[in-house]
Amino acid sequence: MDKPALLLIHPSKPDGPRTLWATLRELLAFELVNGGQVSIVNRLDRETSGLVLIAKNTPAARRFGLAMQHHLIKKEYLAVVNGWPKWDSTIVDAPLARQGMHRASAIWLKQAIHEEGALAVTEFRVKHRFVRRTAPRGKFAVVRALPRTGRTHQIRVHLAHLGYPIVGDKIYGPDEQLYLRFIETGWTNELQRRLFLPRHALHSARLRIDDEHDWRSELPADLQSWINSGATGS
Repeated sequence: MDKPALLLIHPSKPDGPRTLWATLRELLAFELVNGGQVSIVNRLDRETSGLVLIAKNTPAARRFGLAMQHHLIKKEYLAVVNGWPKWDSTIVDAPLARQGMHRASAIWLKQAIHEEGALAVTEFRVKHRFVRRTAPRGKFAVVRALPRTGRTHQIRVHLAHLGYPIVGDKIYGPDEQLYLRFIETGWTNELQRRLFLPRHALHSARLRIDDEHDWRSELPADLQSWINSGATGS
């Protein structure tokens, strides 16, 4: 299914906001009563939109779970990034660890490249570059990201490492203090001016196991609308 941005996959606290998990249990109530199950095979950050693979019975959950465990599910994401990459394609091989394990970090969940971290490899390909005339830093690009490993925030960290952070990224974008400010105040005009979008522009665009199981999703309306608003291509 296509998950909208700003929707949590699983509940983080008992009285928290609505989640994909709760929504699916309501939609599939009949199947659950008759022996089915709800298994979410791949997970996305709250702000990331796009494809989430759902298994509705035990055999499917076992099959897709094993495929995920053995890295047989190929993933492709689309990211809108700040700047024009100097390359058309590149591979980042840079291990990741939680930043707070190795140095002071104001954000507990922030990841960082570190030699003692876990293996993390991502292939990037530029889909197209464009100029947005209404933005103070007008150059942007849509980049395909093909992760070969599945570390927390992997695509976001690797793109920031290359110098092309994802538009709207509060943690790995222009200043991590923007994330802390957002937690304190919510979305403000200053954040709009610095980040452009209220969520990071990352979308799960493709999940593929084989020719029979190959799911695709186009960029959602919020990202496509932002790209088209005042944009000229290159």
